[in-house]
Amino acid sequence: MSTVIGTHDIDVIPTLPSRSLPATIAFYANLGFEGELIDDNYAILCRGPIELHFFPHPDLNPAECYAGCYVRMNNVDDLHAEFMAANLPARGIPRLERVEDKPWGMREFALLDNDGNLIRFGRVI
Repeated sequence: MSTVIGTHDIDVIPTLPSRSLPATIAFYANLGFEGELIDDNYAILCRGPIELHFFPHPDLNPAECYAGCYVRMNNVDDLHAEFMAANLPARGIPRLERVEDKPWGMREFALLDNDGNLIRFGRVI
């Protein structure tokens, strides 16, 4: 389902916590994201149409992080294959989970980044 208000499309960009913005930038660069540090207090990372924002949270415990977002896209399998090149583990923090068809009608995978942010990438089956 896509939502349009009036004649304007909606872009939703998640803002996620980071213990270290330079470490976050390096983690996501390994996954093909490009980005920059803005005034040492904010990072904007992009990979094609995917845009993620990060703010500093130096006291964040990755095991207790509850932040996350869902990215709907068409090429889930291709993106997962490209992320596999980063050699992330399948368990722990960080991790890259396998692509699966879920009972709720989505084909998706999950990425848990180095700060414990959960990002799911999926498409309608």
